[in-house]
Amino acid sequence: MSSSRAPAPAQSSEERASWVPMIVIAMGQALMSFNVAAIPVSMGGMVKSFNTPPTTVGTAIVMYSLGVSGFVMLGAKLGQRFGSKRFFQVATGLFLGAMVLMVISPRAEVMLAAQGLAGFAGASLVPSLVALIANHYRGRQQAQAVGWLGSARAIAGVLAFVIVGFVAAINWRFAFGLLIVHAAAILLLSFKLKPSPPRPEVKIDAIGVVLAAVGIISVAFGFNNLRGWGALLARPGAPFDILGLSPAIVLIGFGVMTVMAFFVWSHKRAAGGRTPLLALEVVDSPKEWAAVVCLFAIVAMEGAINFSVPLYTQIVQGRSSMQTSIAMMPFMLTVFFTAILIVRLYARFPPRTIARAAFILVAVGAAWLAFVVRNEWSTAPVIIGLITVGLGQGALVTLLFNVLVTSSPRELAGDVGSLRGVTQNLAAAVGTAVIGALLVAVLSSLVVSNLASNPVLTPRLQAELALDSINFVSNDRLKSALEATSATPEQVAEAVAVNTDARVRALKIGFLLMSGLALLAVVPCSWLPNYRPDEIPADPKPRKS
Repeated sequence: MSSSRAPAPAQSSEERASWVPMIVIAMGQALMSFNVAAIPVSMGGMVKSFNTPPTTVGTAIVMYSLGVSGFVMLGAKLGQRFGSKRFFQVATGLFLGAMVLMVISPRAEVMLAAQGLAGFAGASLVPSLVALIANHYRGRQQAQAVGWLGSARAIAGVLAFVIVGFVAAINWRFAFGLLIVHAAAILLLSFKLKPSPPRPEVKIDAIGVVLAAVGIISVAFGFNNLRGWGALLARPGAPFDILGLSPAIVLIGFGVMTVMAFFVWSHKRAAGGRTPLLALEVVDSPKEWAAVVCLFAIVAMEGAINFSVPLYTQIVQGRSSMQTSIAMMPFMLTVFFTAILIVRLYARFPPRTIARAAFILVAVGAAWLAFVVRNEWSTAPVIIGLITVGLGQGALVTLLFNVLVTSSPRELAGDVGSLRGVTQNLAAAVGTAVIGALLVAVLSSLVVSNLASNPVLTPRLQAELALDSINFVSNDRLKSALEATSATPEQVAEAVAVNTDARVRALKIGFLLMSGLALLAVVPCSWLPNYRPDEIPADPKPRKS
């Protein structure tokens, strides 16, 4: 924003509200976070159940994120128009229906549709959570509630990896069945929330809705199809090409231009005295944009790690979902505790300093993983790397969310919530899609280069293999596929060795690129606030009339 306000000191006589509403609000956040975290943990079961590549499971995360990020700004305005409590209840019911569809899904396409429906529900839930906090709490309690909302996301991630890891070992559908019970409990408890009066005077910017949804979905959909359609030039599997270019690149470019058109339209609408879809006050200064960019970067990396580790443990190593949970536990627990404890540093260090240090931690941890990762995730060096990344991850998600919330007045809580929802879910979609495409592309390149100079794997055998559709597969599944060819036992053993080496090297390159992205993210940290809460000037930049 163009002006910053010093937080009002808490009055000694301030009446403290019940924390019961906050429990309901946190459960709503946990509902969405649990769903997203449960998908990669259930990867092995889904791959087997639907007989589909593991990248399809990554697409499920993207489908959910598309629904949230594309329509969360519309959800914020509808929540204001009809009342945040009522809208929260409707959205929770819709999420419950999506989980029922998820549990009974007979094919991968139905599972993807269920996640898309859950994304639409999430688009309504995300802004409602911040608005409900503003409706129930004031002063210091509100600040504590905002902190717990950020922590609820990490708590749900930890619980998902623990609970789903054990439940999915029996059947992955049971894991999502738990979310049906969770959503039903939220619906019952939601009647304890204070009524939030509807504001029928809030107008919906239909053109803004279309521009935002089309732009955001185009960007996410383009990134998700980089692997199948081509990162630059169109691949044979692409539905069409434009002068030889991949439609994925065209979609991404079109989406970026459409998002820019959305902001141009929003400024024009605000200048004419009409309400834009997103209150421009939440993104009208460098520090808000810096927070958004940094939040996007760290959530994208979180999505990449949450996809890469289960991919490796379940598909490459052939481990169970329970073992995947154990492998991810150092990372998830570190994110959880850091997200809660980082608040203690706010009074000592400005956001700019904390963010820089956190991104450096992520860069160091990812680079360390690139050098030490082997075929065993239980080794101490790998655990140290995951903990290091988790320290930076947990600090950044909570810190950047607080920068956005404390920079905006209470009446814009829904808009801050929608901005957070767009950023986090689009970042999760892009991070998951890009790392999936990157790992498969690197794997394919390494396999093809190894085969070209391998005297054991003859050209005749290579012709029998589908080298144009290389994907991550376990050694057992590779052996089964080779049984249908003319491969000799010696050739099977050599193919398994090539596959094993290429998978590890692909993962190492992925972590190294994540490290580079974290270092680049240090640059926008320079525009984050450089003062502690007690140093915030009352009005450093008067608002222009």
